[in-house]
Amino acid sequence: MEELKKAALDTIEENKELIASVADQIWEYAELSLQEVRSAALYCKVLKEQGFAVEEGVCGIPTAFAASYGSGRPIIGILAEYDALSGLSQLGGSIKKQELTPGGTGHGCGHNLLGAGALAAALGIKHYLQQSGAPGTVVLYGCPGEEGGAAKAFMAREKLWYGLDAALTWHPDDCNEAATGSSNACIQVQYIFHGVAAHAAGNPERGRSALDAVTLMNVGVQFLREHMEPQARIHYAVTDGGGCSPNVVQSKASVLYMVRSPQVKKAVELQKRVDDIAAGAALMTGTTCERKFIDGVAETIPNHVLEALLYQNFAEVGVPQHTPEEMAFATELATTYDAGRHIPGSGSENADYAARVKTLLPGTAMNDVLLPLFTGEAFCPGSTDVGDVSWQCPTAQLHVASWPNGCPGHSWQNVSCGKTSIGHKAAITAGKVLCAAAIDLLEQPELHDVVKEGDTITVTVNEDVDYNGKKYPIASLPENLMEIIEAGGLVKAMRRRNGLD
Repeated sequence: MEELKKAALDTIEENKELIASVADQIWEYAELSLQEVRSAALYCKVLKEQGFAVEEGVCGIPTAFAASYGSGRPIIGILAEYDALSGLSQLGGSIKKQELTPGGTGHGCGHNLLGAGALAAALGIKHYLQQSGAPGTVVLYGCPGEEGGAAKAFMAREKLWYGLDAALTWHPDDCNEAATGSSNACIQVQYIFHGVAAHAAGNPERGRSALDAVTLMNVGVQFLREHMEPQARIHYAVTDGGGCSPNVVQSKASVLYMVRSPQVKKAVELQKRVDDIAAGAALMTGTTCERKFIDGVAETIPNHVLEALLYQNFAEVGVPQHTPEEMAFATELATTYDAGRHIPGSGSENADYAARVKTLLPGTAMNDVLLPLFTGEAFCPGSTDVGDVSWQCPTAQLHVASWPNGCPGHSWQNVSCGKTSIGHKAAITAGKVLCAAAIDLLEQPELHDVVKEGDTITVTVNEDVDYNGKKYPIASLPENLMEIIEAGGLVKAMRRRNGLD
């Protein structure tokens, strides 16, 4: 079987030019959330040419798709994303901030690489299934709108992910690791205020300013920030200021709010407080407020078994190797931002783990090292709709170094790296690791059972995890381990914490 796995990984290597070209083309398109028409079409075209059965418009989402190969179980899902961000147009491969299109879009989160890496994994798994004749199915899911549409959450609403035995994905980052930990749940709501237009000087008393309502709401939320838990976050963007004429009392204005909190239940509670502030702003200004739900995502449920599997295969595949030219580019790019004392990795908030990582870092701009497997309690203040997948099937992801250490997220530097050989190597590496892990799941039914049932790992506190006779180093166990044991498993513990039991 090892020969078949190697052949599958060789297939990815043989298709690296195709994978890089797809990544670059998606980079060029740079389409916003739920508007990825050309990006989705490109993936569907390539996948059909590669022998996949492609279903477009999955779950009623025009730019979502499912490309499958094989038959029977287990069914392994590979998650792909391909949406970009506004205001991040940037020349690729540049060490200077250079807009290609003024005010244009750009892949500041590396989703052009994410999708290409997922494609690479699917091609490798298909080759394995083809050559082995083994039962099993790989499905590459095209998941649009991660940045502001949360397609995976709406796909979860349709119970799509319940049909998978496991879901694997990756994300570009500044380090190489099997990622772990939870993330903030998130809710996006648009508030549209309706007032009465009037001449701002001639008869202002006849007007009711929708813009004033937006302003008052923002002030109210500013005070709210002092009265919410530290891990919660609230952000906003004024989407309609009512026009550009200051001598008009604006009759319509809108603001988009994003509320984050560690659990769905807490996010809902915090969102209700924001709703109350909006209602108060409308009352104070004599306007009316229209509330429009945009999207929401759940927190992520970690799966340490799958993470250990990803780590094992990452160690075998190896991290990306960079040329002197690539290292020189990364070094120069790293001078354009302040990384401070940044320590990469999911477990970097854990002091012991951070100290250990610090000793392993190569001291170069690119983190060309695989970080130790971390199974402690990790948390990311950001949000992802991968969390919604994790509530319906075992889910895990990895990070691959796609830009220099400490490079800020959603930045022009990320966009620049996304169209370089550094980014291409990250996508190829991610594809190989995901492919290898998926093959293990296909080859070992008992491993699949472990993933489904859990509780077959031997943990030696502060030393290692023994999984099927193989040991993986870990940091300190989380303080709430007893909570998980008492609840009868991680999923049950998370459900109890969110008041869903």
